[in-house]
Amino acid sequence: MRMRLVAVSAVVMGLWAGASHAQGLGTGGRADTTTVRKPVKLSRKERKELAQHLEIEAKKAAARPPLSARERELSESLYTDGVKYVILEDYPKALERLLKAYTLMPENAAVNYKLAEANLLSGNLRDATGYAEAAVKLDTKNPYYYLLLAQAQASQKQYEAATATYASLVKEVPNSGSYLFQLADLYLAQNKLPEALATLEKAQAQFGSIDEIAFKKQQIYLRQNNLPLALKEGENLIAANPSEPRFVLAQAEMYAANNRLPDAIRVAEQALRLDPANPQARLILADVYRQQNQPAEVEKQLRLAFDSPALDIDQEVRILANYIKQLPDPKVAPLALDLAAATVRNHPREAKAYGVAGDVQMQSGRKKEARNTYLKALKYDKSKYQLWQQVVLLDAELSQTDSLLVHTDAALELFPNQAPLWFYNGVGHLLKKQPQQAVQALEHGRRLAAGSAEQQSQFDSQLGDAYQELKEYAKSDAAYEAALAADPDNYGVLNNYSYFLSLRGEKLDKAKEMAGRTVAKFPDNDTYLDTYAWVLYKQKDYAGARQNLEKALRTTKDASILEHYGDVLWQLGEHSGAVAAWQRARKAGPGTSPLLDRKIKDQKLYE
Repeated sequence: MRMRLVAVSAVVMGLWAGASHAQGLGTGGRADTTTVRKPVKLSRKERKELAQHLEIEAKKAAARPPLSARERELSESLYTDGVKYVILEDYPKALERLLKAYTLMPENAAVNYKLAEANLLSGNLRDATGYAEAAVKLDTKNPYYYLLLAQAQASQKQYEAATATYASLVKEVPNSGSYLFQLADLYLAQNKLPEALATLEKAQAQFGSIDEIAFKKQQIYLRQNNLPLALKEGENLIAANPSEPRFVLAQAEMYAANNRLPDAIRVAEQALRLDPANPQARLILADVYRQQNQPAEVEKQLRLAFDSPALDIDQEVRILANYIKQLPDPKVAPLALDLAAATVRNHPREAKAYGVAGDVQMQSGRKKEARNTYLKALKYDKSKYQLWQQVVLLDAELSQTDSLLVHTDAALELFPNQAPLWFYNGVGHLLKKQPQQAVQALEHGRRLAAGSAEQQSQFDSQLGDAYQELKEYAKSDAAYEAALAADPDNYGVLNNYSYFLSLRGEKLDKAKEMAGRTVAKFPDNDTYLDTYAWVLYKQKDYAGARQNLEKALRTTKDASILEHYGDVLWQLGEHSGAVAAWQRARKAGPGTSPLLDRKIKDQKLYE
């Protein structure tokens, strides 16, 4: 049975940019050190004109005798100007000068090289490759010509060609062994593992045993499913660096990743002897103990790791993210909360520390703490919309209306195009009995949500309430109808719409149908039962209203429901019972009608 091997770290691909050195026109010319920059593409017209110009000049040059001293001086001047314009990033002028120099001296390696570089920088990769190939053929000993050619090839994803170019560089250019590492990376990128390994062996023969070679050989052995040789390279690294914990940790990780758990514990403890406070060793041990199903040891090692200020915050966030997925499991919550608190202690000025701590608290049901923790995160980084969103949602859930308005106003200064912020701003104004401001916010947010039918439906549901408060009943009904058109089973809208129709005494049959659907879906919801009862009351079905209100009062002592119950009893002729219900409503708190005190005082129904 083949063992699945897991690499500890990935080889970083080498970039073929670097300095672009080119020899001068003369045999003793000074090296030029222009750096390859971000391509600035020429237009198609500019490329066509330059190509046509080159073709004409090349035909003229083919018939010319050897250069005169004046022509040589002119070509050098054109080359110098071309190099200058490359440095200035004026590639059209650079190509114009260099092409003129090329027509005079097409066999000059430096001119071909500079033409390749200018074309590469202007985005003309095909011509860059052609001129670079010519430069390499004209001067096989200049390493920078090979490097530029490899870069042009790699930019076109011609990795096999780039690999061949590096191989030629190492073979042809003296003292170029340092490029064996880039060649090995190219082989690795193409999954040519034997070739990569052979290249690294050459590098090791030339430079001796160095860490980079050992790491890359280790990766190759792992990809070849050869764990013994990979571990042997790790042991060689440890032996060569006995006081360096990172090599010991890498070996422990490899043991752990490949289910060699006793060895992983042994080597991780070896790392702790070198560095007793090392958090990485603790994390390795926690992972091993998790695989061995020893939760107490896992918790112990995690706490020790998180106690260390040296633990990277991104690692802490990743670990906590895994625990967040398991919340609100009461077995997980205490540890997750403690680790989140340790993260904040270790990184007291990092927004992401407070952000992940807020997530842990929220998922653990500690919503007020979470809201305050998110606010601390915003103190250090106001640019994260997700943090503002969490604060606003929690303000709404916690019924913190004043905070909801303050925080949505602040967030909208930074994110004026976020429809959800306008939604909650409108909700805040609605809760503060400011329907005009609510309508303004909700209508603006609805326009921003034009691409989302779901969001627009949410805006419509709130606009129905806001316009009802403004007594703009036609607009209120239209908003509710729009919300129900998008979602016919929006029971919150069905309830509110039917209730307000009953208060107005309009469309009572429609109101009864909507309220009836809502009660059928939620037969024990006291608010929905009260709405249905009030619709029946308006239709003079007092017995039906009484039945639904008494069912609601089994689970609530809401003041408005008690008042409604009193009204129903009065209509049924039970006047003493009605007065008693009204008196209980007044004691129950806010939510009653302005007529309640008159009803109690005069012991008479007022509507």
